[in-house]
Amino acid sequence: MTNMLFVIRRELAEYFATPVAYVFIVIFLALLGALTFFMGSFFGRGQADLSAFFQFHAWVYMLLIPAISMRMWAEERKSGTIELLMTLPLSLKQVVIGKYLAAVIFAAITLALTFPFWITVNYLGDPDNGIILAGYVGSLLMAAGFLAIGSFISALTKNQVVAFVMTTAACFVLIASGAPIVLGFFSGWAPAIVVDFIASLSFLTHYADISKGVLDLRDVVYFLSLIAVFLFANMLAVDRLKAE
Repeated sequence: MTNMLFVIRRELAEYFATPVAYVFIVIFLALLGALTFFMGSFFGRGQADLSAFFQFHAWVYMLLIPAISMRMWAEERKSGTIELLMTLPLSLKQVVIGKYLAAVIFAAITLALTFPFWITVNYLGDPDNGIILAGYVGSLLMAAGFLAIGSFISALTKNQVVAFVMTTAACFVLIASGAPIVLGFFSGWAPAIVVDFIASLSFLTHYADISKGVLDLRDVVYFLSLIAVFLFANMLAVDRLKAE
């Protein structure tokens, strides 16, 4: 655990040692605020809830989370510091999970900075804070899922731009798989079990229920399973780099 904490502190220090972290936070808050107030009609809806706020999280994460994950391994490979990292008395699991948890903590800090939305809605009305808390939990789980995907893809290339584009594309596929237009395309000829399976892969399908305050075990298991699969794939990718 001490070794993993060392990796987490190292990664978090690198995030805030450059302007990238601060630029990411500002863009995330500004973009989410603009979408909530203008496209989501936060005040115009006249309801004391944060549904207008949570409905855009998946799309904002799709655009911005790859900016965090793209450097996790691609930068290490490009600069050659991955060889130095692997010579430290750290296991592969400790390094991979430590770097991943640092990214999740950074995403959690960024998400926590949206607390003025929560304060505002409580000032204006009497919302169900349990539902809002569930929405934040679901949002963080979704961000953690995107980061697991991005971490794996980052380990496959030395080019951060390639990692960014590939992660964005993968996140879009997982979001859009539950969209009516996609399901409508498959429902015309594919068996119902195939259509249900494609819908079950969608981040939106599982996140929508949680953001409404329904903490279904199946939704939580989906995100945790996806994270575990991609972290395991990340370990395999990094282990392959050690053998090169």
